[in-house]
Amino acid sequence: MRAAIGLWRWRHNPLRRGTDLAEAWLALLALVLLCFAAPAVGWVSGSLTDASLQKSVRLQNEQRHPTTAHVLGPESGARAPSRDPEASGEHRMRASVPARWTGPDGARHTGMVTTARQSPDPGDSFRIWTDARGRPVNPPLNTDTAREHAVVAGIGAMLVTAGLVEGGRRLVVWRLMQRRYTRLDQAWAKAGPDWGRTDAGG
Repeated sequence: MRAAIGLWRWRHNPLRRGTDLAEAWLALLALVLLCFAAPAVGWVSGSLTDASLQKSVRLQNEQRHPTTAHVLGPESGARAPSRDPEASGEHRMRASVPARWTGPDGARHTGMVTTARQSPDPGDSFRIWTDARGRPVNPPLNTDTAREHAVVAGIGAMLVTAGLVEGGRRLVVWRLMQRRYTRLDQAWAKAGPDWGRTDAGG
């Protein structure tokens, strides 16, 4: 950033090298991109993600229906579902219990459902969500959670953009440094044999 700030100050300095000017302009360009392009990419990414998630929220609320499940005794004969090894930790903490419930079409269902209660007793009731056929499903995504995911996506996109800008700047600076060293070696190869001789340049 010091190179960008000093660009105007030493733009006519006779000791200025071409690579110095290129590095200064590169730093100024990177600063502009970090201040404007990265936040813009983050805002666009967050907005698009939020629009997509909010659409999913509306769709899930249309397709999923709340109902009340009543815990049955062990004699109900309901079969326990197979344990999903890829289930989230929160889902694994929920207890599976035999229960009966009524679907949105009025049909009665019996089966194993999950509940946050660790030791539910027969006769206890709790809320579950079902699809149009009365099959248990996960609760629909709510608006606040969708917005939080969109914010995280926007921040992530902004940070990735900033990282790419800074990474690109460092790569170009490294190439400029390599060019400086190459030119210095070439100049030294020409002047080296005559260095220190009294008749050098004579």
